[in-house]
Amino acid sequence: MTTAGLDVAVQEQAELGEGPTWDPATGRLIWVDIVSARVHTYDPVSARRTVMATEQHVGAAKPRAGGGLVVNLREGIGLYDPDGRFRWLVHDPEPGRRGNDAAVAPDGALWAGTMRDDGAETGGSLARIAPDGAVTSVLPVVACSNGIGWSPDGRLMYFIDTPTRRIDVFDFDGGRAVNRRPFATVEEGAGFPDGLTVDAEGAVWVALWDGAAVRRYTADGGLDRTVALPVQRPTACAFGGADLRDLYITSARSGLAAPHPLSGSLLVLPDAGRGLPGTAFAG
Repeated sequence: MTTAGLDVAVQEQAELGEGPTWDPATGRLIWVDIVSARVHTYDPVSARRTVMATEQHVGAAKPRAGGGLVVNLREGIGLYDPDGRFRWLVHDPEPGRRGNDAAVAPDGALWAGTMRDDGAETGGSLARIAPDGAVTSVLPVVACSNGIGWSPDGRLMYFIDTPTRRIDVFDFDGGRAVNRRPFATVEEGAGFPDGLTVDAEGAVWVALWDGAAVRRYTADGGLDRTVALPVQRPTACAFGGADLRDLYITSARSGLAAPHPLSGSLLVLPDAGRGLPGTAFAG
């Protein structure tokens, strides 16, 4: 099935598909269904899929340098070893709060966000988690911590707090993000910015929740391209495939009275550009 050049990689009814991440070590795309507590993988060469249940809502799952996964769960940051064994790296439960989007910085640290189940504007946060589990608070007050990514030279970090409608940018020195400022704003009526990825040219691609589209902003913040989608609630995007040229897009059906048949599926836009090699979590 295709729609305006778009392919369906995995037809699925995920309630809240999120966090696509290419794992070059396995040649698979990793993504999650947050509220169904599932971690999915997809091999575009063989079309083989796996689904792993987690015991808690899972906001993000990223590859580890030695194999396995680091996961942003409801009660903190967990580690899955290559043999499937689980242990907590950071266990910090707070009633009504869960982990949301996360990303691995160029130095191998995890930057992980949280949000409140009720969407309270002051209930979320953003933190840096070192490989040894040391936690540094970055933004203690966030409504819905979402897209995180870095420029090709690693000197800029992008971040989305979804209700603000902004993509913000920070100066980044390898361990700290400072000098927060707006990079681009999504106008009212066009949806809300959710997950993002940065391509090899330094452009920022962002999925628009309730906007049925993915946008590409150039490195100077100008709107360069809009890709219309059949699903109302795309959630995040990432480049994958052996040459990192295919843009994978997760989507959600949660909260929709009459979702499109593809809502909750993993979509792909072939040969959309060229992505940046990712970094595995060093812990």
